[in-house]
Amino acid sequence: MLKTRAKYHLGQVVRHRKHPFRGVIFDVDPEFANTQEWYEAIPEDSRPAKEQPFYHLLAENDQTYYVAYVSEQNLIVDYSGEPVDHPDLPDMFGPFQDGHYPLHFHLN
Repeated sequence: MLKTRAKYHLGQVVRHRKHPFRGVIFDVDPEFANTQEWYEAIPEDSRPAKEQPFYHLLAENDQTYYVAYVSEQNLIVDYSGEPVDHPDLPDMFGPFQDGHYPLHFHLN
């Protein structure tokens, strides 16, 4: 049995530790669950360990909005108190409140 526990939660605003983007977590994989090609596209000296949670983010930077897939080791909490403006947020979450986004639906 996998004994990984996610540090961050759905609806939480986070930022990347090294790159200038931030986003809202909308899904979590307990360990790496993307393609090997995607993983190998990361420079070898920067590749994160696969045996940790990976987060799906509705992400934004100064130029665009996108979906990002980021390892737990490369995320930090965003304490700015600023909302994220990603256009897909209303499809999954309620309005920004108290530093996070509440889910529109309940999970099993």
